[in-house]
Amino acid sequence: MDEIKAPKYYIVKQDIIKRINDNTYKEHETIPSERDLMAMFDVSRITVRKAIEELVNEGYLYRVHGKGTYVKGEGEQNNLVSITSCTEDIERLGHTPRRKVLNKSVIEADAKRKNVLNLSEDDEKIFSLSRIYYADDEPVNYTRTYLPYKYFPDIELFDFSRVSLYKILEEKYNVKITKATRTIEAISAHDELIDYLDVEENVPLLQFCCTTYGIVNGKEVAIEYFKCCYRTDKFKFYIYQAR
Repeated sequence: MDEIKAPKYYIVKQDIIKRINDNTYKEHETIPSERDLMAMFDVSRITVRKAIEELVNEGYLYRVHGKGTYVKGEGEQNNLVSITSCTEDIERLGHTPRRKVLNKSVIEADAKRKNVLNLSEDDEKIFSLSRIYYADDEPVNYTRTYLPYKYFPDIELFDFSRVSLYKILEEKYNVKITKATRTIEAISAHDELIDYLDVEENVPLLQFCCTTYGIVNGKEVAIEYFKCCYRTDKFKFYIYQAR
């Protein structure tokens, strides 16, 4: 009976996994270039790319556009249960946060935003804020936030490239943040997200949609709705459970 040989890309893939597991290829360090891997295994570029593509899809590696392919780390996680700002998430991972404001404006609320923020037909204005978050100068998150303007007059005057939104809500508007409801789904990088997050087209991202609640004038109300996209090569999230 003839022995069934594994495909060449699979052999390359398993060898890279072994080198990751024995720490030859260390977390957040680059693996050899495609040319070097072709020489190491005496295979074609197509074979090497297929092996790397599967390792990226399976969570072993991640790509940085224009720089190379890196080993994904295991330790960087964020708790999905806690209500934290993106700035706090980045600081908790030991990185230096930075924010770039793409847009901030007071706009008319459409039907969808009125619904998620529980606004009445008379509540016409919301504050819109779009930001890119950086960890050690590398983009990791794009967020667009909406807040009821009636609770936060003149909020557009703050420089949100320098200060945290949650800090302003708590310290300047005396809001106590109480709870949030989130949905999470996987999406592919597309359109402006490719440029904002410096990733290749169709790279998987994690998208959160969230409504945040807080105490305003003694009453719990919806104070924020946001949609944000995280790079999956930079963030992992976990849920703590107990029985």
